[in-house]
Amino acid sequence: MSDTLQPTGYHLPPLPWLRAFEAAARHSSFTAAAEELNLTQAAVSHQVRSLEKHLGVTLFERLPRSLRLTEMGAAYLPPLRRSFGELAAATAGLFGTSSKRTLTIRAPISFLGLWLSRRIPSFLAAHPEISIRLVSVVWSHTDPDEATDIDIRLGDGIWPGYTAYLLLQSSSIAVCHPDLVKDMSTKEGIEQLIRRMPLIHVTGYENLWHRFLKPLGINPPNSEGLNTDTSIAALEYAAAGVGPAVVLSCLAETALSTGRLVRCLPGTVSIEQGHYLLTTEGKRRPNPDAVKFRQWLLDEAAKNPLSIPAGPEPVIT
Repeated sequence: MSDTLQPTGYHLPPLPWLRAFEAAARHSSFTAAAEELNLTQAAVSHQVRSLEKHLGVTLFERLPRSLRLTEMGAAYLPPLRRSFGELAAATAGLFGTSSKRTLTIRAPISFLGLWLSRRIPSFLAAHPEISIRLVSVVWSHTDPDEATDIDIRLGDGIWPGYTAYLLLQSSSIAVCHPDLVKDMSTKEGIEQLIRRMPLIHVTGYENLWHRFLKPLGINPPNSEGLNTDTSIAALEYAAAGVGPAVVLSCLAETALSTGRLVRCLPGTVSIEQGHYLLTTEGKRRPNPDAVKFRQWLLDEAAKNPLSIPAGPEPVIT
């Protein structure tokens, strides 16, 4: 009898099917996953369906404009991502990553998590020689350290010593859990709802609810409602049904496209701020990779500079 260990077989689905599922789950879209994987939308859809047939379960709910993980899909995704991460770490540990150059990007945590996360895979796919290090901040009033290549801030565009490129002009929208939208379809319904539920807003934008409700002839309650220091928290609490929230429209894209939130009041309210990309041109030698990323980011932002979500506006009767 031979002492040589024999492979037992892992009975795994084909790797391309798993990659298609993970990318589609991350983007909530077959089309965006196809762009990242350099495949057609039909190919990604076929691979996911092949995986579902192989597993004998449905992994996604196919919505009109997006995808939503089923209970089984949501359970399958975390261990799959851990496995991909372990494989990547093992590869880097054994074979190294010295051929890659690191680009350090500092930005508000909500911008990184809610806007950039949907887009950065295309940059990484186009520039495999560049690795990205993300540094998140809540308040970006302090200057970044010397290692920062790209600094993104929310403000008025005036920072002495920096050249500021406007990425997104900010406007705000009112959103809520889908179960609450019927209660906010009439003036009387809104008045009753805001008496029993807190109005959610982000620190520094306390007056936005007043600007939304005043044209409807509604006075906001005297209480401050629920005040959070990040848009991520505001969106999550609204999605949990705690109450309606006013947030920057550019940060609500994913929550709206996946149906976790819906717009509950008509119109937008502009603010005197925007997201800017800052550089210290003339103070140090330009980083060629930073120049590539800057142009890519400006091109991405130009696709929807106002970041107004698509779809019909609510009507208040």
